[in-house]
Amino acid sequence: MWYNTRSMTLTLRIGSIVRKALALLHPCAYGELGVINAEKEIAESLQREFKLLCPERDSEALAAKFVSKLPEIKRLVETDVQAAYEGDPAATSPMEVVMAYPGLYAVTVHRLAHELYKLSIPVIPRIMSEIAHSKTGIDIHPGATIGERFFIDHGTGVVIGETTVIGRNVKLYQGVTLGAKSFAKDPVTGALVKGIKRHPNVEDNVVIYAGATILGGDTTIGHDSEIGGSVWLISSVPPNSRVYNKAPSPVIKTIC
Repeated sequence: MWYNTRSMTLTLRIGSIVRKALALLHPCAYGELGVINAEKEIAESLQREFKLLCPERDSEALAAKFVSKLPEIKRLVETDVQAAYEGDPAATSPMEVVMAYPGLYAVTVHRLAHELYKLSIPVIPRIMSEIAHSKTGIDIHPGATIGERFFIDHGTGVVIGETTVIGRNVKLYQGVTLGAKSFAKDPVTGALVKGIKRHPNVEDNVVIYAGATILGGDTTIGHDSEIGGSVWLISSVPPNSRVYNKAPSPVIKTIC
């Protein structure tokens, strides 16, 4: 049966969009799981006759799990909209935030990609994050964990690494990096060690101003702190701290 989506109620229209997205997600997940399972068969060849995942079955189950997370994602995005509206004096309405703010676009895509990442679908979330990156200049790895009421103001140049954990009611300005100090290597093979905590934790009610760089998996920014612009941090900051650089001493000359 053909439906005219313009005449649908909002609920039916959303349902139609979700069904179309699910129809696209299922074969993509199927393809990715097929690659994973092929590798798993090689690595576990002695046990493959006992425990073989079925990509077709698993992709359907994962797609269904993803859809079940959409109401919570919607709730989180609503808190992000409110945080942006309340946190930016230039915002005239929540609708302006929804329609025009690149930070909200990037965070919304991240919240969707993060759920797929947690389902161990490796490539689709990265593609989603890179599309948002190309559109906004905001680079959020889908593995990053971000609490509610998250606001990125302006946003260009923000980088948030895979193992970053951000609490609730956190605000970042443009050019902030939450990154890794260095990359550990396997002493035998020399390959980079994966699956370890590399990026910082940012607790609740923190503001990080433009150009700040915070590095390291053992670095924590305590709650209710402010990190000034262009600050470089590779160690933890206790709660209720204000961190800033010494004021520069510019030379001002009168031009005759």
